[in-house]
Amino acid sequence: MATRWGICSAGKISHDFTVALKSLPPEDHQVVAVAARKLGYAQEFAKKHNIARAYGGYEELARDPDIDVVYIGVIHPYHLSTCLLFMNAKKNVLCEKPLAMNTKEVQEILASAKNNGVFFMEAVWTRFFPASVEIRRLLAEGEVGELKIVKSEFGVPLMHVARSVRKELGGGAMLDLGIYCLQFICMVYREKPECIQAMGVCLETGVDETVVVTLKFSKNRMAVFTCSMGVQLSNDAIIVGTKGTIRIPEHMWCPTSLVVNGKETQYPVPEPYLPLNFTNSTGMRYEAEEVRQCLLKGLKESAVMSHADSLLLAEVEDEVRRQVGVVYTQDCQ
Repeated sequence: MATRWGICSAGKISHDFTVALKSLPPEDHQVVAVAARKLGYAQEFAKKHNIARAYGGYEELARDPDIDVVYIGVIHPYHLSTCLLFMNAKKNVLCEKPLAMNTKEVQEILASAKNNGVFFMEAVWTRFFPASVEIRRLLAEGEVGELKIVKSEFGVPLMHVARSVRKELGGGAMLDLGIYCLQFICMVYREKPECIQAMGVCLETGVDETVVVTLKFSKNRMAVFTCSMGVQLSNDAIIVGTKGTIRIPEHMWCPTSLVVNGKETQYPVPEPYLPLNFTNSTGMRYEAEEVRQCLLKGLKESAVMSHADSLLLAEVEDEVRRQVGVVYTQDCQ
């Protein structure tokens, strides 16, 4: 039986996710319905992707009995309400990152998943790329010796994008870009940092434009990351140990190559059947397949991107924002 997907929102990321799903075998994955705030948007999306059903509201999608899992591609200020809608309708959910605006909202989402007995995962797609799987294998086998330092950066000019600079739309570099650097560091060290030091520059709108974060972990292991929506950075990452290094040369958030102790290996993603909005988006196929495998096994969360992982990201994000001085409306509720 194919895993039957419902797509919530007809925006750019949902387009790319649907294209990625079509790169997987149709006997394994099928998109059966799409919902948008306006029926016209959903119908246009359905026509473009050859989807049978289009709904002009998320409630209709929640009531559809023929859906195994819902992909949520709305912007993050609406993740909490949208997740709760589908989970209360007993739907399994894959929700885009960042999972929510703060730790309190993340806790509410995770509690709802547990109470409703549904599968839930934050769509941190990077963790499921073949290159990321290889990184975890190399670390488990001690390929670079004792870990000492992890560095990561992600910067792209986004000042022209309303969603990125407006506080009410969840803007800011940390939640949009920094989450990729942070999840990478947390994947490597697999624990909560002992110390967090953050400095940043904020826009007049009250969101962070550039943030630099230093993290200290147990056994004197360090990490540092920079995220910026003001400038283009090198967007690479490196893991340094006592016996060598693992480097992602570029596109660290959607990696297709690794340099291990100087030797480079390519991990290409499939070509899309329609033009994409974002780099290497067919790589979202890997997180979709993870969801399918978890559902087939009757699991309620993924071991690769667990509920605890989502909570850790939110807690560190909150502390970084606190130090930099970014406060959202949701933090005051």
